Amino acid sequence: MGDEWKDLYKKPKEQPSHHEGPVLFYNDLVIDHFTNPRNVGELKNPDGQVVLGDPSCGDQTTLTVKVENNRIVDIKFKSNGCTGAIATSSMVTELAKGKTVEEALKLTDDDVVIALGGMPEEKKLCSLMGVAGLQGALEDYLSNVSAQTD
Repeated sequence: MGDEWKDLYKKPKEQPSHHEGPVLFYNDLVIDHFTNPRNVGELKNPDGQVVLGDPSCGDQTTLTVKVENNRIVDIKFKSNGCTGAIATSSMVTELAKGKTVEEALKLTDDDVVIALGGMPEEKKLCSLMGVAGLQGALEDYLSNVSAQTD
C-alpha cells in the first residue's frame, strides 16, 4: 500500500451547515475560542470583579471589568475549566466589550450559545459561568459606584 492514506488526514472534516436535532460536537468557532481565547488575564485595579465556580471540581472563572462613562472599555477572564467554559467565557468578553453596563447586563446564555454557533446539549450549562461572571462583575461595579455616592 502506498501513501494514499496520508491524504485522508489532510482533508478537514466537513460539518453540516445546519442541524436537525441536538448539537453533539464542538463546532470550529467553539474550538477557536477554546484554543485561542480572547481577553484572557486579569485587570489591575478593576472597577468590578467576581470569582465563581468550584475549584474542587475544576471549574472556576475570574472575570474583571473596567468601566468608563458607563461603558465596558476592558474586560478579562481567567478560567480553569472545560472547553465549553473557556469558549463561552471568551465569547462573553467579546460580546460585552464596548457595551454599556445596561446592555451587557441583558446578555443571556442563549446569546452566547447563538454567537458560538451552538453547543453540545450537555455542555450548555458551561455558558452559565461566562454570563454569571459578567453579571457578577457588573454587580460588583454597580455596588462600588453606589458606595462611592453614599
